[in-house]
Amino acid sequence: MIAQMLETGPQDQIFEAVQVVERPRDEVFAFFADPSNLEAITPPWLRFRLLGHPAPEMRAGAQIEYRLRLRGIPIRWRSLIDVWEPGRRFVDIQIEGPYARWHHTHTFEDVGRGTRIGDRVIYRLPFGAVGRHCAGWLVRRDVNQIFSYRQRKIEQLLGRQAAEWRAVS
Repeated sequence: MIAQMLETGPQDQIFEAVQVVERPRDEVFAFFADPSNLEAITPPWLRFRLLGHPAPEMRAGAQIEYRLRLRGIPIRWRSLIDVWEPGRRFVDIQIEGPYARWHHTHTFEDVGRGTRIGDRVIYRLPFGAVGRHCAGWLVRRDVNQIFSYRQRKIEQLLGRQAAEWRAVS
């Protein structure tokens, strides 16, 4: 695990989302553990595409490469699965891409007859305070739109009870 990624700094932004679906936790976790499902829950305007073939079995240390377009700019992104706790949580971090930092924790908890899906993203724009001042509001809006779309797609694919998402800072 990359411990320094857990601390936040003054230039970090935090985004949190919670959604409950009426499916068993193991089934929901399996859906998120399959990288090919990323395309299904990513907005089409990002033109998200997996590159190569992800590992057949997800685990800590696995890498996922993909390309997308942010505001029309082509981006290659590579994520590392930093933490892998089947059925409970996993963490992916950007090791190549547009952010100075991207640390995304996915959690899964039993709630009644369903599963609570939690997302916590800590991200930092490039160029420090200048990047945050010039583009922070725009990126925050984009992140909210992406997770809003994602929440709707998860409702369609897995069902819904309740959802909430918010930018923390």
